Amino acid sequence: MKKVFIFLGPPGCGKGTQTDRLSKELNIPHVDTGSLLRENIKNETEFGKIAKSFIDKGQLVPIEVVQSVINERISREDCREGYILDGFPRSIEQAEALKTMWENSPFEFEKSEKVAVYFDIPTDVLVERLINRRSCPKCGKIYNLISSAPKNEGKCDICGVDLVQRKDDTKETAVLRFETYNNETMPLLDFYKNEGLLVQINANQGIDEVYTELKKVIS
Repeated sequence: MKKVFIFLGPPGCGKGTQTDRLSKELNIPHVDTGSLLRENIKNETEFGKIAKSFIDKGQLVPIEVVQSVINERISREDCREGYILDGFPRSIEQAEALKTMWENSPFEFEKSEKVAVYFDIPTDVLVERLINRRSCPKCGKIYNLISSAPKNEGKCDICGVDLVQRKDDTKETAVLRFETYNNETMPLLDFYKNEGLLVQINANQGIDEVYTELKKVIS
């Protein structure tokens, strides 16, 4: 049975880490909106050129472009048996668009098993996670100075290069991001609950504990 997972949760909830782990175990792609846009921009695809023109102006990429990029990705052969969505959908409109993609998919995804997983975690915990988050500019590995610090202070365990902090990983920006998330994305919980697809896990645990709970709710 084909399986489609939709990971929902605010910035810093840890869903990216769990997505990578589940993707490797199930051997299905991790479909991440941000990475896809960067890939298209790097390869100078039609969608990439459009996306870059907006990003260069400091504007948001139009939702139509994002949806087209997602649709192209989930239509590739490696998604035939399923995939994990991370960062999409972000609104009811996008969730409806995704249903249309399933209906038109060459892999008959309207018949697949689908699960929307919500990573539940208190806002104050998320703020602490974000302001202590660091990443490797070379390999992309993410660290947290409190819960998953690098072995050598300020250095990536894999590459040995200096870790960096995202410019928007500040307390003020984090709070604003959560407000935006709550206003725009939280309605998706009711949407997927009404669809009978929603499950919820406690993301305020260690990485291994979260993964154990994740495996239980999707099995």
